[in-house]
Amino acid sequence: MSIRFQLFGKFSVHRDDEPVRGLEAGKEQELLSYLLVGRDRCHPREALATLLWGDTSTDKSKKYLRQALWHVQTALEDGEFKGPPVLLVGHDWVQVKLQSGLWLDVALFEQAFAATCGVPGKDLGEAESEMLKEALELYKGDLLEGCYHDWCLFERERLQNIYLSMLEKLLIYSEKHGKYEAGQDYGLRILRYDPARESTHRQLMHLQYRAGDRTGALRQYKRCVRALDEDLGVSPQRRTTALYEAIRADRLDDAPSIVDAPDAVPPSSLPEVLGRLKRLQSVLAAIHKQVQSDIKAVEQGLEATKQYRH
Repeated sequence: MSIRFQLFGKFSVHRDDEPVRGLEAGKEQELLSYLLVGRDRCHPREALATLLWGDTSTDKSKKYLRQALWHVQTALEDGEFKGPPVLLVGHDWVQVKLQSGLWLDVALFEQAFAATCGVPGKDLGEAESEMLKEALELYKGDLLEGCYHDWCLFERERLQNIYLSMLEKLLIYSEKHGKYEAGQDYGLRILRYDPARESTHRQLMHLQYRAGDRTGALRQYKRCVRALDEDLGVSPQRRTTALYEAIRADRLDDAPSIVDAPDAVPPSSLPEVLGRLKRLQSVLAAIHKQVQSDIKAVEQGLEATKQYRH
């Protein structure tokens, strides 16, 4: 007997390939997802109530939390599941415990990232590259597609950055080992999320040229110019233009391979700075909204306490 939690893409929970019933309500899904993402720590019940039901009174939010926890426990820990409790519920706190028989895509994804953290793509071994490829298969889509709550937006951005980092490592690994088509696939997947990522455009130009597609490499430069103009309103860096000129003159063999460059280049150019600032802006907006919601919840709680005392 096993339970599989899928948080990438559309939320789903399966027990031995059969959907788990009783988790159709949005709040139950959000509560369980939040606990699974934050599985490494205990969560105060009051904080959970405020996070999920901050637009109601303190008493109602606590009541809704109790009901949601009961629904989740009932759905996950029915008579057929013989493993230890999935939810550990105390008087003041709640935590998810991933015991034997429980599978979580986000946990495996983060484990693969941690195992290869600090290893440049050019230094990856075959086993490490396979680990990253398997992790990428888990990424069926962004975290909890369709969920736009503040905490989810923050975690979605964090996991998306991990996903892009994995793709970057495998792109570099592929060029080093002459797997040019695979490397191009990784690069194109990066550009789906960040069309104006100039370093990736350069890497693709290298890979296409070395794969014998000089025309494709030149067209990639044109796509880079268009993406930078449309997304950031800037022109390519000089090194990108120089790479284009070298490919057009059929002299790229004199240029260094992308393997010689580090996986993550510090954002020393204006386009890269603007790109990162644009992504950071959405995260900060989500955090600001959550802080305002927390302040409102605290004020409501204080007001309710005053009315109770009077």
